[in-house]
Amino acid sequence: MKQPHQWRFIPLLNLSGKEQMAIDKWLLTQHQKYNHPPTLRFYTWNQPTISLGFSQKKKYPPHWNNLQWHGKSIDIVQRPSGGRGVLHQGDLTYAVISSQFEGNLDEVYRQISQFLIMGWQKLGVNLSFGAPHRQYLKSSNCFALSTNADLIDSQGNKFIGSAQLKKGKFSLQHGSMLLNPTPELFKKVFNTLPPQAVLENFPNIDTIIETLLNAAQEYFNAEFIHQPLSSKEWKLIEIETKDILH
Repeated sequence: MKQPHQWRFIPLLNLSGKEQMAIDKWLLTQHQKYNHPPTLRFYTWNQPTISLGFSQKKKYPPHWNNLQWHGKSIDIVQRPSGGRGVLHQGDLTYAVISSQFEGNLDEVYRQISQFLIMGWQKLGVNLSFGAPHRQYLKSSNCFALSTNADLIDSQGNKFIGSAQLKKGKFSLQHGSMLLNPTPELFKKVFNTLPPQAVLENFPNIDTIIETLLNAAQEYFNAEFIHQPLSSKEWKLIEIETKDILH
């Protein structure tokens, strides 16, 4: 049996979209240039935020610039990865930074996503890969249509939307798991209701994370070292936030 790969696990962080994207981008750079170990983390967003795919830039509905929820403006932040607009509210986000998976973008997607399929199956949700859709790039809503990079439930509803940034063998893949979005807010943003929930009652986030972490340990043949971000790392990440559109 092969020796397990040493991975870093960063405990759950609840922060702004700008900070979350800066962390993901910084972790990829550290792994690519400075021998930082492959990393898995989960995070939530401290206020409703729309994240845009890198190529989306300003190509999104103009009314997004003026959206408010409970008297506060909805943040807009740009991801370093591709894809379309995602509303982060009532979701759980994952990020994987690694270089152990070989192949093109689609092949790496499928390899990384297996831990999500395994973990959610243990939680009672059967997921499979979506299929490419010609209209995907014409939609501003990531969850309106599935691609072969997304995971759908047995009814065809998109449950996990993922995006990736690949630099040679080094990959950042992150994605949103749609747990309990607020229908009114979702409709306000996308003019449609969110996909139907895959479960009536989800386990709590700690249980979800523990189950997915165990699945990642098994599938990636990984030994996870639980290591929060240090104060020195936070200072470096603060520099990265200046490059994130907000």
